Amino acid sequence: MSLPQITSPFTFQNTYAALGESFAVPTLPTPVAAPHWLAFNAPLSAELGVNMTVAVQEALLPALAGNALLAGSTPVAQAYAGHQFGHFNPQLGDGRAILLGEIITPQGLRKDIQLKGAGMTPFSRSGDGRAALGPVVREYLLSEAMHALGIKTTRALAAVVTGQPVYRETPLSGAILTRVASSHIRIGTFEYFARRGEITQVKRLSDHVIARHYRECAKAQAPYKALFEAVMAAQIDLVARWMQVGFIHGVMNTDNMSIAGETIDYGPCAFMDSYDPATQYSAIDVRGRYAFGHQKSILQWNLARFAECLLRLIDEDVDVSVAYAEQALAGFSEQFDAVYFGLMAKKIGLQSRAVAEPIVIALLALLETLHIDYTLAFRQLGQVLLMGTNEPFLQLLNDHSQTGQSEQQEAIAWLERWKSALAEQGDSVDASADGNTAANAALVQGMQQVNPAIIPRNHQVEAVITEAVAVQQNMTASTPACYPKFEALRHALKTPYDSVHESSDLAQPPTRAEQRSYKTFCGT
Repeated sequence: MSLPQITSPFTFQNTYAALGESFAVPTLPTPVAAPHWLAFNAPLSAELGVNMTVAVQEALLPALAGNALLAGSTPVAQAYAGHQFGHFNPQLGDGRAILLGEIITPQGLRKDIQLKGAGMTPFSRSGDGRAALGPVVREYLLSEAMHALGIKTTRALAAVVTGQPVYRETPLSGAILTRVASSHIRIGTFEYFARRGEITQVKRLSDHVIARHYRECAKAQAPYKALFEAVMAAQIDLVARWMQVGFIHGVMNTDNMSIAGETIDYGPCAFMDSYDPATQYSAIDVRGRYAFGHQKSILQWNLARFAECLLRLIDEDVDVSVAYAEQALAGFSEQFDAVYFGLMAKKIGLQSRAVAEPIVIALLALLETLHIDYTLAFRQLGQVLLMGTNEPFLQLLNDHSQTGQSEQQEAIAWLERWKSALAEQGDSVDASADGNTAANAALVQGMQQVNPAIIPRNHQVEAVITEAVAVQQNMTASTPACYPKFEALRHALKTPYDSVHESSDLAQPPTRAEQRSYKTFCGT
């Protein structure tokens, strides 16, 4: 099969493809029937150095649908392995994703451009290599929401509806996501070679990652130790930030953990509503391995697998390498907690992590006991200070009919403890006489900059997906596709910390039982 080549607005480099076919197999996208745009991310295109006029965008559609090749691209499917739910799978790879190539942004950053859902690859096994519309909509919205929240992530450049069905339990509308990432290298990429005993390839991959992501490691006395420590630090920061905003990845297999420390593979992911560390939305995670509260321990487990891949590079004496890895991982929990509780301290306006940690732990216990919405709880703390009354927070309790006087008293006791801690660090927590302005506006502003007013609520995302599917089912040649719910949510999620969203319906938690018993799927 061959594809027509069209002029590219991007100047491609292909350093990963140049590593050879043991790393990535040349693979062409499979054309689709009648592609049309679902969404195009013009601001991201500008960040990549392309002024995407309407004419350029329309010319790009065939390539992002897999019907043509962009000049200079070298499409490949990447090889990797991975531990899935704790069990090793020796060969996974890009079963439905094709890396077009790499570009250099005006800021000098190297970025991958990849098509997800572009057809069969050598790693598809029994799959069709396609993606359904629903998972593409989900990944577009959630990845862009994570970016706006300030959390490192792959991003969505475009979503194309293919005009042909994919077949799962029932026929579904097909779609393709154009994904942008610092790279698509995973812990599982290292496992693919290490488990085969191909240490030369592990070294080659490590050197590529150092040159691409962690250049300071090349200058270290022990560069592969430095690489492990850099990846551990990057992934700790990432997962701590997930938990700060109540995000549950849902499938933290080693093949879904980016070596660059970016959120990748938005499959059965979701944002938590009522706080509960046991929360998990994934339909396939029947034992809760990847529940919200397990993400810290799973990350440590995944990093241990990464360390195993580097043992023969760290030191010729494997026993020495094992001793180093054990020591490094023994410090994981303290390092994670320092980042996590540092972030959580900012959410409640406290400067000292040591002071904040027990107060945060007590707050989370309170939220769990009273089934309070995680996002609204932190946002309403700012309102408590602005209004000079506990009512904005206590109203969250009143929304639950089972809340009694003892629960109210428990919440009030925590609020007074928190305000005492603020006062001890020098912040006034009393409102002015009129009760409408904060005595310490800078404190509240700082809190609201880390406590989002809006997140991609699970039931809202599902409503968008339902609309998109219905639009496809009812499309005619004379009626162009229009996705108002998608556009409304996409626009709102660009400014998650803006107070304008506080009264929006999009910011409200689910009210119906079926919305609260939400389940997500991988979308493969």
